Amino acid sequence: MPMWLCRAGRYGEFENKFLEDSKVYCTWDSLSESIMQFHTKQDLQQYFVDNNPDVKVKTAMNWASQVWPFAHEMKKAGKSCLVIEKRDHIAGNIYTKEQHGIRVHQYGAHIFHTSDREVWDYVNALADFNNYINSPVAVYEGELYNLPFNMNTFHALFGVNTPKEAKQVIAEQIKEAGVTDPQNLEQQAISLAGTTVYEKLVKGYTEKQWGRDCKELPPFIIKRLPLRYTYDNNYFNDRYQGIPVGGYTQIAEKLLADIPIRLETEYKAFLAETEDTFEKVLYTGMIDEFFDYCYGQLEYRSLRFESEYLPDEDNFQGNAVVNYTERKIPYTRIIEHKHFEFGKGEGTVITREYPAAFTRGDEPYYPVNDEKNGQLYQKYAALAKEQGNILFGGRLGQYKYYDMDKVIRAALDMAAAEIER
Repeated sequence: MPMWLCRAGRYGEFENKFLEDSKVYCTWDSLSESIMQFHTKQDLQQYFVDNNPDVKVKTAMNWASQVWPFAHEMKKAGKSCLVIEKRDHIAGNIYTKEQHGIRVHQYGAHIFHTSDREVWDYVNALADFNNYINSPVAVYEGELYNLPFNMNTFHALFGVNTPKEAKQVIAEQIKEAGVTDPQNLEQQAISLAGTTVYEKLVKGYTEKQWGRDCKELPPFIIKRLPLRYTYDNNYFNDRYQGIPVGGYTQIAEKLLADIPIRLETEYKAFLAETEDTFEKVLYTGMIDEFFDYCYGQLEYRSLRFESEYLPDEDNFQGNAVVNYTERKIPYTRIIEHKHFEFGKGEGTVITREYPAAFTRGDEPYYPVNDEKNGQLYQKYAALAKEQGNILFGGRLGQYKYYDMDKVIRAALDMAAAEIER
């Protein structure tokens, strides 16, 4: 009979479905003694062929070979790995640290969300995730509005109660603005959501974020503005969402267990001092810096975080993330960290997040994806392709914005491709 090796849900919740379809399924528990020895799906398939001579293996998938980021995969595949980290800690921008009994997101709010079941299973194998739902609030001139733009928002802005009424108001504003061929971000936003949403909830926040007037920003930065005509405050549409209980740092610690790490080490400084040679390098720093800015410097935006412990405040703002959309307020949002894990008790830690211009030596957080920088990046990307043993990854190495789940997916796919070579 044909045999399908499946993961029938994290808790076997799809067991009945597989049995109804006359398929054989195996969960992690039934393979716990041996699953970790397999480096490729071919190894796993051969294992079943050798141990089940009367069973025809139609397809097999080694989930274990896809649930660890690149370094862990290479280590498990028999490669010696070394991680170079310029900061004084691991975990990058998702680094969390306990302060006054509260897990603080050191580099801004990070909410894990994905519709990729494989990636969701992967992170849940490394940490238990809570059921946190991202539901930020925006403040404009003392008024509070729900994000994303939904019926709660439209009721507060326009006094409407039904989707039909909200659509009518927004459509009338778009028609009145008369923008048919947007030439900048302001025109683009108005053509998508009307003037009120733009003026109160988009304009000031975006100008702070990018450090430019919206009339000077290209229209493609906002390809769409999600207008949701429901009373649902969940910011994300993804199937799975949450925050690891105990913070994100534990995930990095488990991924890098038994892998040597050099903290506070710059990549090029390390190369200058080491006599070791490396079969393969995964570089996730700035791609223009790697090539000594030979074509010029790409533009990035930076961030500055100011945290404050309030011992006499149990609950400062009632929500983990509150955005401030007025241009005159210098920070874009205030984060109250205890709400990420439904914290109780006395005291709270808040962080104000300030956008900042980037100059060499600053911490780059995200690329400026306009036409000029896109063209410059393509020149560096062409150089990168010529580097036979060097892979470029992440936001800085590939000069693109990545959500956390997309980073993990890219790492798993890259690792799988390298192992198959």
